[in-house]
Amino acid sequence: MTREHVRVAVIGAGFGGLGAAVRLRRAGITDFVVLERAGAVGGTWRDNTYPGCACDVPSHLYSFSFAPNPEWPRNFSGQPHIRAYLERVTDTFGLRPHLRFDAEVRAMRWDPRALHWEIDTAAGPLTADVVVSATGPLSDPKIPDIPGLAGFPGEVFHSSRWDHGYDLRGKRVAVIGTGASAIQIVPAIHREVDRLTLFQRTPAWVLPRMDRRISAAEQWLHTRVPATRALRRAVLWGVRELQTCSFTRWPDSLRLVERVALGHMRRAVGDPALRARLTPDYRIGCKRVLLSSEYYPALAQPHVDVVAGLKEVRGATLVAADGTEAEADAIIFGTGFQVTDMPIAHRVTGAYGTTLAEEWRDGMEALRGTSAAGFPNLLTIIGPNTGVGTTSMILVIEAQLAYLADFMRQLDVLGGAAGRKVALDARPSAVRAWTDRVQERLSRTVWNVGGCDSWYLQNGRNTTVWPGSTSEFRWVTRRVDATEYRVLRPERGAEPDVVGAGAGRGER
Repeated sequence: MTREHVRVAVIGAGFGGLGAAVRLRRAGITDFVVLERAGAVGGTWRDNTYPGCACDVPSHLYSFSFAPNPEWPRNFSGQPHIRAYLERVTDTFGLRPHLRFDAEVRAMRWDPRALHWEIDTAAGPLTADVVVSATGPLSDPKIPDIPGLAGFPGEVFHSSRWDHGYDLRGKRVAVIGTGASAIQIVPAIHREVDRLTLFQRTPAWVLPRMDRRISAAEQWLHTRVPATRALRRAVLWGVRELQTCSFTRWPDSLRLVERVALGHMRRAVGDPALRARLTPDYRIGCKRVLLSSEYYPALAQPHVDVVAGLKEVRGATLVAADGTEAEADAIIFGTGFQVTDMPIAHRVTGAYGTTLAEEWRDGMEALRGTSAAGFPNLLTIIGPNTGVGTTSMILVIEAQLAYLADFMRQLDVLGGAAGRKVALDARPSAVRAWTDRVQERLSRTVWNVGGCDSWYLQNGRNTTVWPGSTSEFRWVTRRVDATEYRVLRPERGAEPDVVGAGAGRGER
């Protein structure tokens, strides 16, 4: 059977995948598909529909620079508005013909003779010269292994798989976790439940959320005078870049911000014992700083309890690490996602017969956050060490899209006028040099020295966060450095120019 072949296959139809599709079209490349496992675009903003779901980055910064939205309704937009924005981007840039819904990627294998990827999807097989993995780190929920959980008689679901058919009214509800989702869920549901118990393993630093409605006059001005919209975005970007400096260069300067957060707590929580439980013992910024003006007031309510992390489930009784017991009708996990062990990595087999997960077993690493050694013509959007804890991930995504465009240009140049097929494989020495530089810089940042244990870390190493500003990341991904790659060429059916296959992480 002849498989369909495309020049580029993009995996995922969230911000990263849709952005890649737009960038390919703008580069004149139309022979591509976007493989989406669900039935609609949106990524994490399609999946997360829990009560109160919203973004903690200002709306005018959390959007593509090439697709501005002058009509954002609030400073911090909610999930419905962000998803609607992505649907509009899809239509505006003519991406619908490229979308393949219900096409989850089950397996991918590099063919070294044909110099392409063989892809098995739920919608059928295909091959592609280049694959752009844009599955995103916040796509697959993580539920901890809690003894006795399987025997819980009530309702159990993760925040990103919200059961809208279950009525919380009058129920005893347990929320597990105190991350970005939990601090939005608790204020949104506490008024309708009979009792709410928050199981907190580690308290979070929470700052006020300076949200407000964006007036019709502002929207009109941003529509009629685009320069005002651009100025607003530039100011938001500049402020966030300055904040990044505190996180990456001067962690001790964050003490002032800690005082602001503690004052925010004191104004809402009068009980000294509860304040003590909610006060972190690590430097602000070590874990993601959360924004909410409703979280602390909700926790101060008499029918809301804050206890230690969940240790065990005994029937309908939940037992905290400190021995506290609580009865529950429903358990809601706000415990995050598989960030450092992305499921897609287990499905991708590279040039040496190993999976990406096997290559990353000691920690994820990729050249400029994009290219892994031994996986030719595979680019990852939001790859290792591209995360930002202070600003918009869309800025990082756009920087990687520029890198993608230059990667495709390099393939065209190397293929010559005859259009011969070539592939680029990141040199292990280049990946190692890049990773070493990133890790050395991270050693001085608040994420590494702030005194917390966060999901940023994998095997004791920070494999998630970028240790600089977004402007710097844009600079280092502005073009592909050909010396950091090996060029693979087919030679009349012979193996491409690959040296020393199976040599582990050494120079192959």
